[in-house]
Amino acid sequence: MTVQTIDTGFFKLDGGAMFGVVPKPIWQKNFPADDQNRCNWAMRCLLIEVDGRLVLVDTGIGNKQDEKFFGHYALNGDATLENSIRRAGYALNDITDVLLTHLHFDHVGGAVERAGDMLRPTFPQATYWTHSDHWAWATNPNPREKASFLRENMMPLQESGQLQFFGDTYLAIPGLDLVYVDGHTEKMALPKLTIGDRTLLYCADLIPSAGHVPLPYVMSYDVRPLLTMTEKERLLAEAAAGNWILVFEHDATTEAATVEQTEKGVKIRQRGALADLLT
Repeated sequence: MTVQTIDTGFFKLDGGAMFGVVPKPIWQKNFPADDQNRCNWAMRCLLIEVDGRLVLVDTGIGNKQDEKFFGHYALNGDATLENSIRRAGYALNDITDVLLTHLHFDHVGGAVERAGDMLRPTFPQATYWTHSDHWAWATNPNPREKASFLRENMMPLQESGQLQFFGDTYLAIPGLDLVYVDGHTEKMALPKLTIGDRTLLYCADLIPSAGHVPLPYVMSYDVRPLLTMTEKERLLAEAAAGNWILVFEHDATTEAATVEQTEKGVKIRQRGALADLLT
C-alpha cells in the first residue's frame, strides 16, 4: 500500500464557528483571522494505491458553484483536485474508488463536475462510496445542515449508477478499515489504514486540524458536540497508545501528526508531512 495527500486549495471559514466555545484570544494565536473573522483552511484529500485499486478519499469543494457561492468562502491557492492528481502521476480515469467521509460540500464538491448544462461524476471509472444512513441523512437534511448538503453534489452520483453504500457492498480493500462517528454528522466514515507496522487515521471533520486535538475544541458545525468529545477522547487515546499518524483534512499548515498522552491530556508529539512521518 502507498498513500499520499492530494491538495485541492484553501478556503476560509469563520474562526468562531470552527472553534466553538473556545475564546478567540486562545485560538487566534495559531489560526489568525482576517478582518471578517475568517481563518484559512486546507481541503486535503488522500490517495491510496493498493492491489490494483486507486482510492481517493474526499474531493474538496470542486469548481462548479457560482461566483456568489464561492465568494462566501474566499477560495485561494493554486492547487486543484485534477491538477494534484495529475502531478501525482495519475489521470482521472485511473481512480477506481472515491471514498466520501461525508457529504458536506467541502468534502464532496469535487466528486461531480459540470459539462455544459450537464452534471456528471468527475471520475468516470470510479465507484463512489458513502454510508447508507448518511446518504439518507444528507438527502433529507435537518435545518442545521441543510446549507452544507447540496443536491448537485450528490444526486448525479446516484443517477450515474456509480454510487455504492458501505454495508450493502463490502469495500474490500486490504489494510483499509472504516471508523464511523456521529458527532459531526450522522455516520461520518474515517479511513483507518494499516501500512506495515504503522496505523494512519484520516480525521476528516472529527479532528479537522492539529488545533482541534484538545477535547473542548469542537466545531459549532457539529450536530452532537458532546458526542464529538467522546469520540475524540476514545480515538486519541488509541492513537497515543499505538503511535498512530493522524492526517488533518483542514489544517492549512500541519499535514499530519502523532500524539502522546500527558498529565494534561493528549498532546501533539510530532508534526510534519505525511511522507516524513511514515519513514
